[in-house]
Amino acid sequence: MQHEREILCRYRLERAKEDLQAAHVNHESGLFKAAINRSYYAIFHSIRAVNILDGFDASKHSSVIAHFNQYYVHTGEFDREIYGLLMEPIALEKNAIIVISFWLQQK
Repeated sequence: MQHEREILCRYRLERAKEDLQAAHVNHESGLFKAAINRSYYAIFHSIRAVNILDGFDASKHSSVIAHFNQYYVHTGEFDREIYGLLMEPIALEKNAIIVISFWLQQK
């Protein structure tokens, strides 16, 4: 079961990376709404990747974020300040994948 979770985690991180690449392309093309949307999904898929490692899975965005907040941010396992940055639209595009990937490597 753990191996399957790790595979799903990697898959979701790849989706997140693709969304982040799309966000950069959209931003460079002046498609700012699309860039923000892809940035948001990069974060969403990154957080889902983390959540699946402890067996939690949901497709509802508020549930995904609430679980991560409760089990990683509030426990101090994930830095509150960085979490705050991830939730700010300006920081989404630049920080999401880098921060989550770095944190997962340290885990």
